[in-house]
Amino acid sequence: MNKLKYFLPLGIFLLLGVFLLRGIELDPTELPSPLIDKPFPDFQLQELRSGKALTAADLKGKAVLLNVWATWCVSCKMEHPFLLQLAKEGVVIVGLNYKDDSSQALLWLQNLGDPYVFNISDPQGKLGLDLGVFGAPETFIIDQQGIVRHKHVGVIDQRVWDTLAPIYRQAGG
Repeated sequence: MNKLKYFLPLGIFLLLGVFLLRGIELDPTELPSPLIDKPFPDFQLQELRSGKALTAADLKGKAVLLNVWATWCVSCKMEHPFLLQLAKEGVVIVGLNYKDDSSQALLWLQNLGDPYVFNISDPQGKLGLDLGVFGAPETFIIDQQGIVRHKHVGVIDQRVWDTLAPIYRQAGG
């Protein structure tokens, strides 16, 4: 029994080591979403520029990238030039302006360019909460029927787009 007390710390250390090694292999940008392969959540919010009422039906008919962004998000500013490039290439991008000041968001788009077909204004973050948004930027791929097909957490750049583009095309984009 005395020998067992010497091996117990070693066993705990080895078990902890296994858990830590498993964590190293995980991709922090791949956060599971319960919405994958489910319809986009119902909502009724205003479009950022026009104030027009928008619903989930406005996301149907074509595949879209729904990009969650905000003016307070430093990473969003980093990815913005790449989103402009994607929009020029014909990728349909819808913005979700998340927990942001509308006047600041409009100024941002005026100064930096607007890659979005339209922007859903979510000042209280209710739609973001329904989507399981952890922060900005996050991007969802939604197919023509309004079904969420993929979620990416973090900045989209060329390397990330190379992995997302096939999913976007499969969704009908």
